[in-house]
Amino acid sequence: MPEDLTERLSLPDDATDEEAAAIAAAVAAHVADGERAAVAAAAAAAASSEPTWDGERWTFAGRVDSTSGRRIRRVPSGAPTDKWTAAGRAERF
Repeated sequence: MPEDLTERLSLPDDATDEEAAAIAAAVAAHVADGERAAVAAAAAAAASSEPTWDGERWTFAGRVDSTSGRRIRRVPSGAPTDKWTAAGRAERF
C-alpha cells in the first residue's frame, strides 16, 4: 500500500486477528478494484483514440469522385483509415 494510505488507516485496538484480517482483505480488494478500473479506463481511452471512418466516409467518397471521376458506392467500415492506403484500394469499394 502507498505510505500515505497506510498512515490514514487504523485498526481498532480491540480488533481480533480475524477482524484485522477481514479489514485488510477488504482494503486490498478495494485497492485492486480501483487498479482494475483504471486499467479498463485506459484501455477504453486507447481504443477510442484509434482512427475510424465515422463521419469521414462521404468526404472520402466525394474526394475520390472529384479527383478520379469514379463514384464510390460505400466505404467499408473495415477499410484502412489511412487515406493514402484507402485511396489505393478505392477501386474495391
